[in-house]
Amino acid sequence: QVQLVESGGGLVQAGGSLRLSCGASGTIFTINAMGWYRQAPGNQRDLVAIISEGGSINYADSVQGRFIISRDAPNALSLQMNSLKPEDTAVYYCYAHRTIVEELGRREFDYWGQGTQVTVSS
Repeated sequence: QVQLVESGGGLVQAGGSLRLSCGASGTIFTINAMGWYRQAPGNQRDLVAIISEGGSINYADSVQGRFIISRDAPNALSLQMNSLKPEDTAVYYCYAHRTIVEELGRREFDYWGQGTQVTVSS
């Protein structure tokens, strides 16, 4: 059972910075990809940034150039958020994906943290 725990959310003024962290535990299997999603009230949960096991990174257009995702350890993830805007206000969720290739085929697993609130005031 993989468990993801986020930390680092809070209240910040527009233009400020926050750093979110996520740790995955509870499994001996390799986490292949990890990322961050966010969900504002009334909105869907949208991808913020994701990093693959090989290190390739994709950012949402809305955060490109402002946010930096980092795989600090195989099962640890961070998101440095700079130049924050009020529209960044949301609950941020850590995400992990695990792909297990066995003789019977591939098994895919998705894991989600409980979320951490980020509020950016204007």
